[in-house]
Amino acid sequence: MRRSLALLPLGLLLLAVAEIAVFAAVAHALGALWAVLLVGLSSIAGLALLRREGIRGWRSFRSAAEAGRPPGHQVSNSLVGLLGALLLALPGFVSGVAGLLLIVPPVRPLARRAVERFAERRLSAAVAGDLFGPRRVRVRMSDPVGEPAPAPAAPVAEVTPGPVVSGEVVEGEIVR
Repeated sequence: MRRSLALLPLGLLLLAVAEIAVFAAVAHALGALWAVLLVGLSSIAGLALLRREGIRGWRSFRSAAEAGRPPGHQVSNSLVGLLGALLLALPGFVSGVAGLLLIVPPVRPLARRAVERFAERRLSAAVAGDLFGPRRVRVRMSDPVGEPAPAPAAPVAEVTPGPVVSGEVVEGEIVR
């Protein structure tokens, strides 16, 4: 984590150079006035989307919390939408295209899953379970010696969460 923070100024410098180069290319192709107009319009659209995505994310989070469902999917979806709107609001063509990609429906679920996987790696299993609900896991049995067990004769069915049953709760964590 510290190494990625150390590379942040270099990344921001490279982004600024790329933004200037792309702006110069667009200004050369379309004209300076049209390039400035496009950047201004994309920033205004990004600010409007930022407000809309924030309100939508808050409402979906509240409805999930009131219904007793884990709010993780709504939170990660709204985080992706807010990031896309923020990138679109920043002046520049490179950040605008990246923000637009995060907002369009084909890319948004992929980015949402990436955010969820990142959060699951950073959080403990109990917190991730509270945030995203029960996880689907696949368990491979091995011999005590450390050698993998032979493949089962019949395919192993995945365990899916069933109905909530009152009684004793056993909490655990998957250890590799």
